[in-house]
Amino acid sequence: MSAKHPIIAITGSSGAGTTSVKRIFDLIFRRESVKASFIEGDAFHRFNREDMKQRMVDEAASGNQNFSHFSPDANILETLEEIFAEYARKGTGRTRHYVHDEAEAQLYGGQPGNFSEWEEFSGDSDLLFYEGLHGCVRTDAVDLARHADLKIGVVPVINLEWIQKIHRDKASRGYSTEAVMDVILRRMPDYVRYICPQFTLTDINFQRVPIVDTSNPFIARWIPTPDESMLVIRFANPRGIDFPYLLSMIHDSFMSRPNSIVVPGNKLDLAMQLILTPLILQLIERRRRLT
Repeated sequence: MSAKHPIIAITGSSGAGTTSVKRIFDLIFRRESVKASFIEGDAFHRFNREDMKQRMVDEAASGNQNFSHFSPDANILETLEEIFAEYARKGTGRTRHYVHDEAEAQLYGGQPGNFSEWEEFSGDSDLLFYEGLHGCVRTDAVDLARHADLKIGVVPVINLEWIQKIHRDKASRGYSTEAVMDVILRRMPDYVRYICPQFTLTDINFQRVPIVDTSNPFIARWIPTPDESMLVIRFANPRGIDFPYLLSMIHDSFMSRPNSIVVPGNKLDLAMQLILTPLILQLIERRRRLT
């Protein structure tokens, strides 16, 4: 953690909605004139698309049927931690992009399924913003959580997470439902070992809960809409959170526990801006006092 060079980490599984949450942060950053350096978790995969396919074949041949991007072995988390530490010390670092498709190839260079070149963070940023799978992960080798000043978990209930992943992968990546099911099953051990434990280390979790039937996510024709959902927001440390203010500002919200507030799903943007804006400004004010 660093008062002078703060780090915000958003962590969530594939299909959880972290990219949508990043857009809300982008809006806050623009409105409050906060300059951020960005890291995408996919950029720290160890293998490109073809090498990953071959590695999964090799792992399966040796008896490991569960090798996936959720595994620390499939990512260069040591490098990611080094960059977190460097940014916390000096406000510098580097990143790259994983090129998912042709549109990103035009934007970042390189071919789909590969990585762009490493590049240094540009200019003097106010903070570092990470969004991906492992922003708060702890293993025997790395501890990303200790570097982040604000840790956010995006955690839809599991059936909703699967529905979102199935629809995304079928629409944007051309996968069949069966192929996505295979990916979910292969990832499950590492999901339990490395993804879930991060949400006990986060400062705030945003969990969307559908209020329609999602009992069989593999046949769901539509993703439940925000109007068909509630949002459970859990604070690890509720001290300093003005719950009466939040309840007055967010219509139909209520507290379910002393550290949790429940809001209508269509109020996600409002809730995140009300909660996160003052926290971000606190980080920026603390940084500016030191610089």
